[in-house]
Amino acid sequence: MDSVSLDISHGEFVVLLGPSGCGKSTLLRMIAGLLPPSAGRILLDDRDITHVAPKDRDLAMVFQSYALYPHLTVARNLGFPLRTRGWSRADIHTKVAEVASLLGLGELLQRRPKELSGGQRQRVALGRALVRDPGAFLMDEPLSNLDAKLRTATRTELTALHKQLGSTFVYVTHDQVEAMTMATRIAVLNQGRLEQAGTPSEVYDTPESVFVAGFMGSPPMNLIDARVESRAGRVHVTAHDIDVPLDHPAGDFPTRDVVLGVRPEHLTIVGRHAPDGPQFRGVVEAVENLGNEEVAVCSAGGARLVARGQRPLGLHVGEHVTFTTSPDRTHLFDPATGRRLVWRDPQPEVAVVPRELDAPAV
Repeated sequence: MDSVSLDISHGEFVVLLGPSGCGKSTLLRMIAGLLPPSAGRILLDDRDITHVAPKDRDLAMVFQSYALYPHLTVARNLGFPLRTRGWSRADIHTKVAEVASLLGLGELLQRRPKELSGGQRQRVALGRALVRDPGAFLMDEPLSNLDAKLRTATRTELTALHKQLGSTFVYVTHDQVEAMTMATRIAVLNQGRLEQAGTPSEVYDTPESVFVAGFMGSPPMNLIDARVESRAGRVHVTAHDIDVPLDHPAGDFPTRDVVLGVRPEHLTIVGRHAPDGPQFRGVVEAVENLGNEEVAVCSAGGARLVARGQRPLGLHVGEHVTFTTSPDRTHLFDPATGRRLVWRDPQPEVAVVPRELDAPAV
């Protein structure tokens, strides 16, 4: 991990999101105490637990593999953490019945793991964590072994459970749909670095880096090498077959290279010309049918441009097409650092277009 600093408030559902190998499971295991950090501290309720044994951290881990005892019934699997803590048989029975009722496992208590479906096993694994009433739940890709339909249903169950319990969840996944639908906050990781942390809407609508912009969304954001320049009293972002006037007077604005970003769903077909607004001109290379939507893959001056909209888009392979978008739907990034640019007025305290240009200064 590379200097990751992340605060998680009580009751949050924080998803650690990123591609395989980015460090999200490593970070979760450090929180759990299964891996030692090379530097820094881990605090729980202002208590330094960096070198505290995993069993003493008041955290419950739910693994991808469920980690159930195959020779024990559901009831005994659920009660196992309590037996190791010396609870009485009566208290264990009461707590197991309470958790089983909460998770809909009441009729399965006498079955063994091999007699359960994947979704049922996952609920048992979650229930084994719940019986402890931990300070936080740590979940390492717990839905990855489920089929698509069951994964969707279990996502809904987990979200409802989080709201009901009011507990803190820290959840690892590479699936952005899981992150967007379940999280109160998403932490996007890339090669051991924290790229951005924010609500699902913030991460999707205002990506802080080229990586986040290209990782979030399906299809991901169009990212095109471009230049910002002054022309006819306005600031324009231009590339071959692309011209996007921004809602800002040119003034003494210097020309500079940028990466222009626009999401596929924010491109609108306007025919061959859009003289008063942004223009993205291209040639259709493929049209993909997604059922209720279509995705058009186009070539725009050598750059790849993808548009998504309700089916049918009415486009055909080989056709010349012009798209437009709203200037406030465009995103600009610094090509050297990959970080988001935010436009600021010549008077620094006045942000004229908050989503546009300056983060190194422009």
